[in-house]
Amino acid sequence: MKTTLKLFVLAGIAFLVACGPSAKELAEKARIQDSIKADSISKVEAEAAAAAAAEQARIEAEAAAAAEQAKADSIAAAEAAAKTKGGKKK
Repeated sequence: MKTTLKLFVLAGIAFLVACGPSAKELAEKARIQDSIKADSISKVEAEAAAAAAAEQARIEAEAAAAAEQAKADSIAAAEAAAKTKGGKKK
């Protein structure tokens, strides 16, 4: 009788352990996974925004350099034209 009772108790414990996690544990696991996904998505979005800002800054810097070069070229052309005109008048 004692052996049979022990067998049933062990079978009951094994059955409870084999049932798996509770609904609360599953909900907590799902919440953690959602949080990890949200963190990953926000990190990727932040990296993309930083890359876009860097690209925009590079484009603006190139445009400013081109404008400065055009200004320098225009000044040089005007000085060359002034020298040419000054040489013809003398």
